[in-house]
Amino acid sequence: MFIDSHCHLDRIDLTPYDGCMDAALAAAHDAGVKALLCVCVDLENFPAVLELAKSKKNVWASVGVHPLEPHEKPLDAETLRSLARDDRVVAIGETGLDYYRGGGQTGPMQDSFVSHLEVARDLGLPVIVHSRSARQDTLDLLRAHACQEKAGVLHCFTEDWNMARVALDLGFYISFSGVVTFKNAGELREVAKKVPLDRMLIETDAPWLAPVPYRGKSNEPRFVVEVARLLAELRGMEMEEVGRVTSENFFRLFGNAVLT
Repeated sequence: MFIDSHCHLDRIDLTPYDGCMDAALAAAHDAGVKALLCVCVDLENFPAVLELAKSKKNVWASVGVHPLEPHEKPLDAETLRSLARDDRVVAIGETGLDYYRGGGQTGPMQDSFVSHLEVARDLGLPVIVHSRSARQDTLDLLRAHACQEKAGVLHCFTEDWNMARVALDLGFYISFSGVVTFKNAGELREVAKKVPLDRMLIETDAPWLAPVPYRGKSNEPRFVVEVARLLAELRGMEMEEVGRVTSENFFRLFGNAVLT
């Protein structure tokens, strides 16, 4: 069994499936992907994310505002807190810092990140963290505001071992996406060899970052098996064992996700 721990189902290209979400999910299921976390990137699209989670017993939702979403007004933490109380919501985020593409709004970005971390801590929910070109500030804010007992995950991890090690010490999980399969990802593959098996997740981040051999195509949940395949090769394991371990990790981290 494999779990796509981070995808954006509401944004994937359904053209190959004649516009049918059920067909896309059936293709994932046939590939061994038995559960998914549909991640929210802004509060306006949260109803669509939640509806997907409510209509599919093997899909759960998060709620949050991506760091690159416009910040014309501060995040309303009480609205976030209220939305997160739905029983299909198992995480806060995605949130975080992205100075690569959003360096001009670091102040509002940091304020939003802190609000997410505080709501997650208050509700006892894990937080899904996006970090790009913001290594030190990300770690500093996690140290100051994250709950180590129910920390969360650094999703689509692309940083070095030093950042991974500190995040692990803070109680976070590390999630690998299709990026780890790219030819230029040698340093990231070294990190993937070192992350403890019981703190590792796999994801697609669909519809973006399709793994080899699908690079350049629109990503979808069934492709997460290619991430598992690469990790298995790196660590000298069977692919199915990577699936089993990362699935156990998923349910441990996202404790409100129950597969019935």
